[in-house]
Amino acid sequence: MSESAEKKLDATGLFCPEPVFRTKIEIERMQVGEIITVSADDPAAEDDISRWVSRNGHELLDMSKDGETITFKIKKVK
Repeated sequence: MSESAEKKLDATGLFCPEPVFRTKIEIERMQVGEIITVSADDPAAEDDISRWVSRNGHELLDMSKDGETITFKIKKVK
């Protein structure tokens, strides 16, 4: 899958639990193997999204911070 084919979700400006809910909804719409990049600036999102991904059996490929923005790259596994 090329970088341009990746899905993106901008959850900046949203606060708990909205970034997790929106991530869940988008991943449910995806096919197994697809990747989504999620951006959030809620400080709780780092733990919330990481835990949600792990609990639901998906793969957190990368997580990075740029100032207050946290970016997650998540692969749908099941």
